[in-house]
Amino acid sequence: MAQVKSQEVLPPILGANSDPPSVFDGTTRLYLSYNCPYAQRVWVARNFKGLQETIKLVPFDLKNRPAWYKEKVYPENKVPALEHNDKIISESLDLLNYVDTHFEGPSLLPNDPVKREFAEELINYSGSFNTLMFTSIKSKGDTESEVGAALGKIEDALSKFSEGPFFLGHFSQVDIAYVPFIERFQKYFVEEKTYDITKGRPKLAQWIEEMNKIEAYTSTKYNAHEQIADIKQRLSIK
Repeated sequence: MAQVKSQEVLPPILGANSDPPSVFDGTTRLYLSYNCPYAQRVWVARNFKGLQETIKLVPFDLKNRPAWYKEKVYPENKVPALEHNDKIISESLDLLNYVDTHFEGPSLLPNDPVKREFAEELINYSGSFNTLMFTSIKSKGDTESEVGAALGKIEDALSKFSEGPFFLGHFSQVDIAYVPFIERFQKYFVEEKTYDITKGRPKLAQWIEEMNKIEAYTSTKYNAHEQIADIKQRLSIK
C-alpha cells in the first residue's frame, strides 16, 4: 500500500489580505480548507497517490477567505477546487475520482466489475448517510433509533469482502469518501451524545483502526475539539 513519501510541511493558511498565487500558470493547485471534510477527501487521495509535488495545496480560512478566490479562481467560492490544465474542477466526489484517474500513482478503484459496482453504490449513498448523521446530531431523540440502521449498513458493507478490512477489501475511493465524516461523527457522538458508533460494530471499529495506520489519511486529520466546534457552528447548535 502506498503511503505519504515523507512528512509534508503544510503551507500557511491564507486570509482575506493574502496575495493570490499566479493562477492558471500551469501549476496544479488544490484549493482547500484544512478543516473541511469535503476537501479532506481530495487531499487524502492526493497524498495516497504520492502527488505532493504535483498538486500544490492552497489553504485558506473559510471564515476569512480572500476575495481573489471568487474573482479569479472559482466564482462559486467553495472548496475543494482543483486548478488543472487551465480549468477548475470542483465537487469533492467528482474531484476524488478525477485525481484518481488523471494522475499517476496507485489506482483507488479495482478492475473487478462487481467491486466497481459496489463502490458506485456506496459512494452514491455517502451523501444520504452524512445527511442522516448530521440530522441526528441536531436531534434530541434516541440516537440508536436514529442512526442504528445507517451504521448497520456501513457495518454490512464492511463485511462484504473478506480479503481486507476496507470497503472493497483493499483501500479505495470508498474509504476516502467516508472517512472524513465518520472521523467527525465518531468524535462528536462520543463527546456530545455519549454514544459510541463502533459499539456492537466490530467491522467499523477495525476499519477505523486500520484507517489510522494510513499516513496519507492521518496526515490530514484535524483537531478534534475544533471539529466539534465547527459542526456546532455549521448546525447552529449552542
